[in-house]
Amino acid sequence: MLPNNCKIMLYNKVVDMRKSIDGLSIIVSDILSLNPADGSIYIFCNKKHDKLKMLYWDKNGFTLLYKRLEKEKFKIPNLLSVRSITHDQLRWLFDGLDIDKITGFKSLKYTAFY
Repeated sequence: MLPNNCKIMLYNKVVDMRKSIDGLSIIVSDILSLNPADGSIYIFCNKKHDKLKMLYWDKNGFTLLYKRLEKEKFKIPNLLSVRSITHDQLRWLFDGLDIDKITGFKSLKYTAFY
């Protein structure tokens, strides 16, 4: 359902999880000065860091995804406000990992082969 090539924006300010599509899209447009219908995924977290909401525009309407942890907490990095993360970092975030401490292999680009 979520495209592999979209931009993912993580907002680390505390958000009231009672907010739904309209409230979250107002944060994106008014506070972040971004377009909530630009095809990016916008991620929001609550004060306890045990709930995440993802807002995404899909062609003709918004999709809202919600995840609640029963015993653990998401490891949300300290940010000024918002930052772009990779699809791998999103998966790591959902798996409970600290996305700032994990590094994968660097991409290699070759122009000549033996």
